[in-house]
Amino acid sequence: MNLSCWRRWAPAACAFALQAFTAEAPAQEAAAQLPHPRASRLLADDPPLVIDGRLDDAGWRHAPVHDAFVQYLPVDRLPAPLRTTVQVLVDEHAITFGIRAYDPQPELIRAPLLRRDQVRRDQDFVSVMLDAAGTRRSAQFVRVNAAGVVADGMYIAETDTEDFAPDFEVDAAVHREVDGYSVEIRMPLLGLRYPYEGGAPWRMMVGRSVPREASMLLLSAPLTKDALNFIAELQPVDGLEDVTERVRERSFLTVRPELTMRSTRGSEPADRTSVGAEIKWRPRADWVFDATLNPDFSQVELDVPQLAGNTRFALSVEEKRPFFLESTDVLDLPLASFYSRSVTDPRWGLRATWRGAQADATGLSLNDDGGGLVLRPGAYGTGVALQDQRSQATLLRARVHGEALSAGGLVSVRRYEAARENRVAGADLLWRRTAEEQLRLRALGSQTTALFDAEGAPSAGAREDGRYLWAAWARRVPGWNLNAEAAEISPRFRNDNGFVEQAGVRSLQAEAIRRFGEVALPGINLYEFEAYLWAQQRTALADPREGIADGELVSRRLHPGLWWSAAYNTEASVEWRAHTERVKPVSAGGQAHRTNALALTYGVNPAPWFTRFTAELEWGQRIDVEADRVGRGAVWLLEAKLRGSLPNGWGVESEQRAEQGFVRGPDGRRALTDTALQWLAVLHLDARDSVRAVWQRHRIDRVADDAAGLAAARERDTVGSLVAQHRIGLGRVFSVGMSRQRPGVTAPKDTEVFVKAAFALEL
Repeated sequence: MNLSCWRRWAPAACAFALQAFTAEAPAQEAAAQLPHPRASRLLADDPPLVIDGRLDDAGWRHAPVHDAFVQYLPVDRLPAPLRTTVQVLVDEHAITFGIRAYDPQPELIRAPLLRRDQVRRDQDFVSVMLDAAGTRRSAQFVRVNAAGVVADGMYIAETDTEDFAPDFEVDAAVHREVDGYSVEIRMPLLGLRYPYEGGAPWRMMVGRSVPREASMLLLSAPLTKDALNFIAELQPVDGLEDVTERVRERSFLTVRPELTMRSTRGSEPADRTSVGAEIKWRPRADWVFDATLNPDFSQVELDVPQLAGNTRFALSVEEKRPFFLESTDVLDLPLASFYSRSVTDPRWGLRATWRGAQADATGLSLNDDGGGLVLRPGAYGTGVALQDQRSQATLLRARVHGEALSAGGLVSVRRYEAARENRVAGADLLWRRTAEEQLRLRALGSQTTALFDAEGAPSAGAREDGRYLWAAWARRVPGWNLNAEAAEISPRFRNDNGFVEQAGVRSLQAEAIRRFGEVALPGINLYEFEAYLWAQQRTALADPREGIADGELVSRRLHPGLWWSAAYNTEASVEWRAHTERVKPVSAGGQAHRTNALALTYGVNPAPWFTRFTAELEWGQRIDVEADRVGRGAVWLLEAKLRGSLPNGWGVESEQRAEQGFVRGPDGRRALTDTALQWLAVLHLDARDSVRAVWQRHRIDRVADDAAGLAAARERDTVGSLVAQHRIGLGRVFSVGMSRQRPGVTAPKDTEVFVKAAFALEL
C-alpha cells in the first residue's frame, strides 16, 4: 500500500487526536438523575378513553403525573425552561400517553398540516420513544406536532440513526389550550414487538420540540451529548409488568387487499387491473409473519433525483415499500449486506421474525420478476447489467445479545434461472466496551455462478469467490468524538441482494472531532462549535484480470473543517477538501489527479412559513471522470421548504430543490453540466385528505471534445404526477391520479391514469 500520504498526515493527525487524552475536559455538571415514569391501569369502572387530545377522561384523573424534564438542545444539562407533563395509561388493548405542553406564548406555537413523517424540529411537537424489549438497542418512536400530524419510525442505537420509513398503527389527537396544547397518543399492544418471556422492563423517553429562536428540545431522560446514541438513557416504565404478560398470548391476523386499475398511453399503450394483498399474522408477542401477494408499488412516492453524470459509482435510494419495513431493528444490516431495493418487481414474498430476550432472527424470501440492475463493482467504478430474468431472493438473519456484546450471522442467496446463483454468508460483532466506546466488526464471503454480460444475458465462466471485511471503532468522551474504520473488499466480491458499489479495494479512514460546546462570539452566540479532521485512503487490491496492481492508489482525501449551530436551528460548516484520485487503473493510463476545493453548507429555519432553507456549495477543482482530467468547477444545492394555511383551515406545503454540478474544460467552457430539479406541492384538506403534485427533471449536457474523444451528448428525464388521496390510518387508503414521464430528449411521453384502493380487515 502507498503510505507516503499517511506519513505526511500522521504528525498533524496524531497531535490533533492526542489532545483527546491529554487536554482537560470542560467543566460540566453531571446530568441529574430523573425519576422514572409510572404507568397506571385503566380502572374497570373507567369508561374507554376517547382519543381527542383533551386529557379529560376519567382515567387521566388518577394517572401519575411525570414532569421531570431537562433540556437537551440547544445546550444540554440545563433545567427545562417550560413545563411539560406526561401520564401513561394502559389497558388490555393499548398503551396511551397523555402529554401536556405548557407555553406562556401559545400564539407562537408552530402547527402546520403536513404529510405523514414530515414532523421536524421547525415545528412544535411531542414525541415518545418506546423500547418494548428494554435493551436500549432500538426504540419505536412517534412524533405528533401541534396540528396532530404523525411521524413515526425506528431508532437504531448501533448506528445512532432514526429511520422514518416504518409506519405503525398509531392513533393520535391534539387539543389546543389557552396555555399550550395537549396530546394523546395511543399505541396498540398487539402492534408492539417484545420477547415472549424473560424480557427486560419496557423503557421510554418523552421529548418536546419548541422551535423558537433557541430551538429547544426537552427530554424526560438525563441524556447528554456525550452519549454514544440518542436512546442511551431510556428509562424503565414502572407498572407494566402484569399487563404485558396477559397480552403476550394474544394473536391477530390482518389482511390488507388492494386493487389497482391503470390506463397507460404512449410508447406501450395498455389497460391493466391488478389485485394484490398484504397479510400480517402475530400468533403471540415474539413472532410475526408477513406475506405479500402481487404487490403494486408503482404509486410509492418518487425518489428524489440525484446527480449521476460525473460519478463512477452507483447511487442507492431509500426503501419506502411497506413489506420490507417490518422489524427493521432485527434486520439491522448495512446496504452491503442487504439492500431491499435490489428486489425490483416481486410477485410474492414471505417473511418471519422472532424476538427473544437474548436473541432475535428474521428470514424472508421473495420471487422477483426482474427488470432491475445487477451491480458489478470494481475498484474504479460500478458496472451494471440489465436483469430481466425471474429470480428468488432469500435472506436469513440471526443475532444473540449479551450485556455488552452482540453477535450475528446471515445467509443471503439470489437464485436465477438455470440454477445460477449468488450466495453470501457472514458474521458480525458489536462490542460496547464502555458506555463511551464501541467496536463493530463484519465479515462476508461470496460465491457467484450467476454471471452476466453488459446486456444482461447469462455469461459463461468459472465460479467467482470474494470477501468483505470491515471494522469500525467509535469513542465519545467529554469534548471529543473519535472514529476509525478499515475495510477490505476483494475484487470478486458480489452480493446481488445487497448494494456494493466498489470492490477490489482496501480502505482506511479516521475522524477526530473536537467539541467546544457553547461559544460566544461578537454579535452571535453559537450553541455548539466543533473543529474536525477527516482522512481517508483507498488503495487497490491486486487484480491481474483487470490489470490492477496491488497497492495502487485509488483515492486519498483530507477534510479539515469547522461546524457550528446557532439560533433558529442554524447549522453551518466550512471545509477544505484536498483530494488525490485516479479514475482508471495505471495500466490503462490512469493518472493520479490532485484537486483542492472549498465546501460550505448553511441551513436555517427562517420563519414559521419558511420552515427550512438549505444551501451547499463546493467550489474549486473537480475531476471530469469521463474525460479523465481536472478542471475548475462546482457543485451546488439550494432547497426551500414553505408551509402555510388558508383561511378555511386547509394546509399547504411547497418544497423546491435544485442541484447542479459542472466542470469546465481546457477552453474555459463548461464541458459537463449535470442538473437535478424537484418541486413538490401538497394541499391538505384535513388530516385524512390531500392532493399532491410532484415535478422532477434530471438533465445532463456534455460538450463535444475531440481531444478527449467525446461526442456531444444530451440526456433528459422528466416526470410529473398529481395524486389525490384519502387515508385513514395505515389500513385504508384510496388514491386517484395521473403521472407523465418522458425518459429522454426524443422519447414519447408516457401518460398513466390510475385508481388504487386498499383496506385492512382484522380477522
